[in-house]
Amino acid sequence: MVRKLAAEALGTLLLVCTVVGSGIMAVNLAQGNDAVALLGNTIATGAILYVLITVFGPLSGAHFNPAVSLVFRLRGELGNNDFLAYVGAQLIGGLLGTALANAMFELALFTPSGNIRTGHGQFLAETVATFGLVMTILGGLKYRAEAVPMLVGLYITAGYWFTASTSFANPAVTLARGFTDSFSGIRPTDMPLFWLAQFIGAVLALIAMRAVLGDDGPS
Repeated sequence: MVRKLAAEALGTLLLVCTVVGSGIMAVNLAQGNDAVALLGNTIATGAILYVLITVFGPLSGAHFNPAVSLVFRLRGELGNNDFLAYVGAQLIGGLLGTALANAMFELALFTPSGNIRTGHGQFLAETVATFGLVMTILGGLKYRAEAVPMLVGLYITAGYWFTASTSFANPAVTLARGFTDSFSGIRPTDMPLFWLAQFIGAVLALIAMRAVLGDDGPS
């Protein structure tokens, strides 16, 4: 379990570091072109997800996401204590990832973001984004487990562009992005709306995929 938690913390750290760091680099290079900045941010995030899930998937399952861990708890693949430990590791790793990215660009380690992300559209977008992510994971595990790293990387790459929220789809990443006042940040007061939408989307996806796949997970 210690190795699993280390994998979850390190994986979430590197995921957030990539999201935040590539966002800062993209803005520095895009010269005010937000579309170009988002494209750079998107490519880096999709790529690192493929790498991290391939590397850490066999060890911890490569959740890096409390909403995903909740789904596996509800499927009976994680006990209560393991679920809480996973979430703790993910939250700590995410915050350290923000600090590391900010440090590389010589910014304050933690600065509350001023990026406003609120409203019904954002709530719906995060619900859809997380629903699709969990759907991708469960469907991939059912039929093409070896393809899950690519499937998740491609889904999040698409999600950056078809959702109004740019597809956070992850409560730990949302928390971590609340403490960088950069391109990828989210105003801390907007985070609870995202968390609620993400957990709702994850549970709805579990219910839907149980019905579609006829799969309740392990007994």
